[in-house]
Amino acid sequence: MTKTHLLTGHVLTFDGDPFAQPWADAVRVLEDSAVLIEDGRIAAVGKDALANGADAERHDYPGHLICPGFIDAHAHYPQTAIIASWGKRLIDWLNTYTFPEEMRFGDPDYAKATADRYLDLLLDHGTTSVASFCTIHPTSVEALFEAAASRNMAVVAGKTCMDRNAPDGLRDSAQSAYDDSKALLQKWHGRDRARYAITPRFSPTSTEDQLAALGALWAEHPDALMQTHLSEQVDEIAWVRDLYPDTRDYLDTYEKHGLLGARGLYGHAIHLEAREIDRLRDVGAGVVHCPTSNTYIGSGLFDLMGLTGRGIPAGLATDTGGGSSFSMLRSMAAAYEIAQLRGVAVHAAQLLWLATAGSARVLHRGDEIGSITPGLDADICVLDLASTPAIAQRHARAEDIWDAVFPTIMMGDDRAVADVWIAGARRT
Repeated sequence: MTKTHLLTGHVLTFDGDPFAQPWADAVRVLEDSAVLIEDGRIAAVGKDALANGADAERHDYPGHLICPGFIDAHAHYPQTAIIASWGKRLIDWLNTYTFPEEMRFGDPDYAKATADRYLDLLLDHGTTSVASFCTIHPTSVEALFEAAASRNMAVVAGKTCMDRNAPDGLRDSAQSAYDDSKALLQKWHGRDRARYAITPRFSPTSTEDQLAALGALWAEHPDALMQTHLSEQVDEIAWVRDLYPDTRDYLDTYEKHGLLGARGLYGHAIHLEAREIDRLRDVGAGVVHCPTSNTYIGSGLFDLMGLTGRGIPAGLATDTGGGSSFSMLRSMAAAYEIAQLRGVAVHAAQLLWLATAGSARVLHRGDEIGSITPGLDADICVLDLASTPAIAQRHARAEDIWDAVFPTIMMGDDRAVADVWIAGARRT
């Protein structure tokens, strides 16, 4: 007999994209409602769930928000141990903190321990899916996929490829990047809930030969994803101009080598030129907003409303460990703050969509995760909307459901995560 669960509480649902239409038409909270889970998937929502869930195991979350599990669309799990390191900008950050730590991931035991710790931290914060860069070591990719499989998590990951401007021991070659990535892709892409992303770190750490090799691999496997970095800091962009004098702009270093496409994920994308914006829109590529990272290492203010207003899909991310938190709630709060500095007050409905369905869309997994919709996998985060005394006293004055939700976005942390469900199984 199929095991069914009925979750009751306030239920967050999506009817569209709140950046493309009025948020009130696209996002709703069904108050005092329900979600029915059957065989790991969402079976029904709202009145249908209540009507059909009489025999289901019941889980009551009064006053809580039942929402899709958060989806972190850009992270570096190997940087778990160096999160919140002091005072460096991007290039210095890589040389001082990132590269020495990534050297350790040739050790399978170290990679496994970090992957296990990292995914447990994500789940503690209500994040059920992530797209992560690994290191140049295939063992680092294996460790993350294996850790995710043991938790039945839907993840995207790939071997980070670098063949220049990196220390000895962290460089591969054009050929080994192609060979290793192909072997990992063929083993893991589409295996249960795993998806592979071809992963050049960014243009400064890859030669043209390596970018071309990875572009060729993507052409051979167009259903795979491709993730990289784009226009994060102004000094980085100047460096790219020096390294690639014959390209039109930063994005062109990827486009020229077959690394621009609809299934491409371009992290940061802060300081874009008009041509780059046009090309991202033309091909349907996704950009990923990493707000705590962008402020923590002084990168700049992402133009969320401008880019989404041009029809460019956007996701949200922590960018662990350049980002300063594992929490997607904190990422939502930082996204709100950055938008305020650009003169826009992003609504709670838009922030929650960005951290769930928006990220699922840029990962091309919106038909699996990211929304509480019948037929989708039951990855769910249940938020206590009065999890701390500070939030509770603000919640008590709420005039409507959105006024009740917003304090948790701005002040919430792992204490707000009352429960997590992964493919219909409650995390214990």
